[in-house]
This record gives sequence, structure tokens and C-alpha cells, in this order.
Amino acid sequence: MLPKQLVLDTWISTGTTEQFVDSILDLAARRASAYVCFANVHMVVEAHRHRHFRQIVNQAALVAPDGSPVAASVRWFGGSPQPRVAGMDLLPQLLAAAAAQDKSVFFYGTTPAVLAAIVTRAARELPTLRIAGTLAPPFRPLTPAEDEADVAAMNASGADLVFVALGCPRQERWMAEHQGRISACMLGVGQAFMVYAGLERRLPPWARRLWLEWAYRLWLEPRRLWRRYLTTNTRFVYLVAARLLAQLAGRPPLAAE
Repeated sequence: MLPKQLVLDTWISTGTTEQFVDSILDLAARRASAYVCFANVHMVVEAHRHRHFRQIVNQAALVAPDGSPVAASVRWFGGSPQPRVAGMDLLPQLLAAAAAQDKSVFFYGTTPAVLAAIVTRAARELPTLRIAGTLAPPFRPLTPAEDEADVAAMNASGADLVFVALGCPRQERWMAEHQGRISACMLGVGQAFMVYAGLERRLPPWARRLWLEWAYRLWLEPRRLWRRYLTTNTRFVYLVAARLLAQLAGRPPLAAE
């Protein structure tokens, strides 16, 4: 597995995009029941605030630096320069690599309409890709019987990679709960489903390099995201600054909650 660097209280995996793709495909080839997280500012702050969620993220086989501030923080806290490895970018690359290596994929989450759009695009662009199946669970807690049925369907499909889009932190908790039960590598890619399906546009690369993607998401969903961004982005800046100043002064860092 790739080396990790501590950012606040989260161990972030480090490496190039190609190394992440190779590591994930290696997990798939070994049929490892493992999971991969894509850490943005929201996830890192939630991991700092909640011990149980922190354990879930830190037990992942890989934790990709999904957000630009998280990738930059790898360097700030003593690591090497680290590129952003976003789920939105890695999803199409993994699908192309899976098609080339004859690995099968399963899509779990969002809605039937989104899943149908994903399958349509994948069939058009990657005709050799083996799509083992799709499932859109209801927007409520599943009953034990429903959960067992979903697990059975995924395992029966023979999927090597299971892409999960339930939103943070639900998808990370779901993957941790199903480690050892699902015989595949699970990846919590969240909003990447909407982007790949063509139902949500991304900013151009130059705007992403300026760390403006959060502002674009806020513009798209202000009522849902304004509180999260106001609190988590501000909290992240404060925590990172306090941790770096404490390191410079030789003082112990602020304790996680």
C-alpha cells in the first residue's frame, strides 16, 4: 500500500494518480475486502471531531487526498508535494483501467436515473467494461433483510470493484460495516456519480487549481451546503494553522474531540 502522511488526525495516502490506480487494481486482483476513502476538508474535520469516524477513515486501505487543501496539507505537515487525487477524476480512470484488465465493476447508491446514465456512458465509451450490476438503495436505513439481499447481490455478481455513492459520512460508515462481508474493493466516491453521469458539470482545470470547486458546489446547492462550508472550511483553516504554529513553537497540538 501507499505511504501515509498525518493531516490533523487523518492518515492521508500519498502518491501519484497512477500509483493510486495501480494500488486499487491490486486490491481488486487480490479480491481484498477493503475500502478506499476520498478525503476532502469536510471528511478531515469530521474525523477530527468524531473518534469513531476517525477510526473508520484511518482503517481504510487508502485515503486519497480528494480536496486541494488536503493535498496541500500533506506537504505542510512534512510530506512531499502531493497532487490532488479526486474521486471525480479517478472514477473514469479506474473504469478505463478495469476495462483494460478485464475487471468487473458494480455501482451502489444515488438513484436509478443516475445509475442508468452511468451505465449508458460507460457502455458508449468503454464497450469492453464488464458492469456486474447496479443498485440504488432507498433513502432510509435498510432493514437487515434488505441489507443482506444487497450484499448477496454484490457478491453473486462477482464484482472486483464496488463504487459507493451514499454521501459522507454515510458511505464511509457503510463500507467499514461491510468490510469482510463484500468480497471486493469498495470505493466511496460520492458526488463522482453525478459528474460521470453528466448530470453535474465541473469547473475547468484552471479554476480547480485555484481551489474554487467548493464555491461552485455551494453555488449549485446553497441551501444544503452553506452551513457545512461555513463551519467546516473555517474550522479546517483554524485547525491547520493552530497545528502548524504549535509545531513551530514545540507545543503539543490541539487534541481531537
